[in-house]
Amino acid sequence: MRFKAVDTEIIEQLKNLLGTESVFTEPETLKEYAHDETEDLYYLPELVVKPSTTEQVARLMRFCNERNIPVTPRGAGTGLSGGALPIYGGVSLSMERMNKILQIDERNLQAHVEAGVITEVLIDEVAKLNLLYPIDPSSKGSCFIGGNIAHGSGGPRVLKYGTLRDYILNLEVVLPNGEIMWTGANTLKYASGYNLTQLMIGSEGTLGVITKAVVKLIPKPCYNLLMMASFPSAELACQAVSAIFRAGMTPSALEFMERSGIEWVIKYDDIKFEVKNHIEAYLLIEVDGNNLDVLRTDCEKIGEVLYHHKCEDILLGESANEKDELWKIRRKMPLSVKANSVYKEEDTVVPRAELPTLLKGIKSIGNKYGFKSVCYGHAGDGNLHVNIIKDSMSEHDWKTKLPLGIKEIMELTVSLQGTLSGEHGIGLIQQPYMNIKFSEAHLQLMRNIKQVFDPKGILNPGKIFN
Repeated sequence: MRFKAVDTEIIEQLKNLLGTESVFTEPETLKEYAHDETEDLYYLPELVVKPSTTEQVARLMRFCNERNIPVTPRGAGTGLSGGALPIYGGVSLSMERMNKILQIDERNLQAHVEAGVITEVLIDEVAKLNLLYPIDPSSKGSCFIGGNIAHGSGGPRVLKYGTLRDYILNLEVVLPNGEIMWTGANTLKYASGYNLTQLMIGSEGTLGVITKAVVKLIPKPCYNLLMMASFPSAELACQAVSAIFRAGMTPSALEFMERSGIEWVIKYDDIKFEVKNHIEAYLLIEVDGNNLDVLRTDCEKIGEVLYHHKCEDILLGESANEKDELWKIRRKMPLSVKANSVYKEEDTVVPRAELPTLLKGIKSIGNKYGFKSVCYGHAGDGNLHVNIIKDSMSEHDWKTKLPLGIKEIMELTVSLQGTLSGEHGIGLIQQPYMNIKFSEAHLQLMRNIKQVFDPKGILNPGKIFN
């Protein structure tokens, strides 16, 4: 792609257009926006822009579209697929200043927010009104609502309550040419032409810049209980997952963790938790509702299923502190893996009954190519995060053999009727594997959609596909 370089004249024009306080060119600032949480990738933008209003975003997009300058939208930089990396330089467009909760509409169970609102801030604010926004990815304490929407982010509780797609009613979006539009309506039903709101979700900032959102809320359950179940093998733990649902139970969260992942969390964060010698995997299972007696009965029924699948032991968390300590083990796992080793993370998802086959296949592929992996994730919806660890693997094998192994993991995932990413997105990292899942006709339709929205290709170029 050929884009216009950002020179001194353009920088001065943008300062006049947006205000000096919104445009940054200092080397330290540029370095800060040259990476996200994706491995060790690093792409330096030519300048960083931090707008405070939708109108500023529109002026920036109009200016850059006219001059063929690439723009890479950025949330909090917590992504794991390279979606916020400015691989062609240009402008890194940070949404961090657009961070207001504009309205919490209790009558209609909706919240109106700007794209830069931190996810946990929204969760906590609506909780004060006994409401729930159930989309809570591991990075909820720092990630932005806009970034969640752009990547279709999830979290453990989509298992019971549905994915992010079920909670986004309407979006304010700035198109690449600077036009501002609302994509839908603040209604639960929408049958008025193409659903552009749903198209924007998961589009990874390639079609438009999300500036505001109207999200659906639900009443907050009064109670929840948490169980930590241990198993002598990871496959037995995975087999128990689909059995719980076949027994008629729907937990609010059901997480899988391998032994090695928990050991790394204990080492990384000094968490007090005993890992017995013969235990290889754990399931973290939450139930919630408004009747505590019913929840205890649910736990008993789930326990029967777990013991039928050779569960060794079940810890029950009832107090807030007990539950927080158990959840901390799962939520700290991504950070602990990153702190311990050079790694690559894949975000596979399959129908939940296929999890044992997927896990067994991943370990077999690792043995074939000489790499180890730590697996954990949202087992209840079939979403397994595969952290491939460099460990003692040579630099040559890491660069040459590992891509072959990852390709086989993707092929296995698709063969099990799964797909390449459950919640992290395609971005830059998963791009080479798109043709494993999608036909050329399917990919061309996606490219055509991109062309309609962004004929000059300036918005987050090089992501999802070339």
